[in-house]
Amino acid sequence: MEINELTESKVLKVGLLNNFSDLVEIDTDKEIELIVKALSSKTRRSILQEIQSGPMDVSNLAANLEMTEANISAQIKKLEKAGLVDCDYSSGRHGVRKLSKIKYNQLLLQF
Repeated sequence: MEINELTESKVLKVGLLNNFSDLVEIDTDKEIELIVKALSSKTRRSILQEIQSGPMDVSNLAANLEMTEANISAQIKKLEKAGLVDCDYSSGRHGVRKLSKIKYNQLLLQF
């Protein structure tokens, strides 16, 4: 087997399920790497746990996790890029609030 054949074969599939049992299959290496990298951080996993019960803004997440808003915002961007969270904007007391909500509640790996 040549190296090109090895890199082109699909070894891993990722399935994401939401609360409605809609399955989204991810099978490109780039998308899988984004998800795996996003989940490799304890901070990002903590954010996902915090927003399981409902959307939260950056300020509340930062307070709950005892971190800076800048750090939480950067971590949310990585989760959003990986497709694991959705963000909406709403007006708040001091401007615009970024609300993050979890997009999927299950991750399935298939080898």
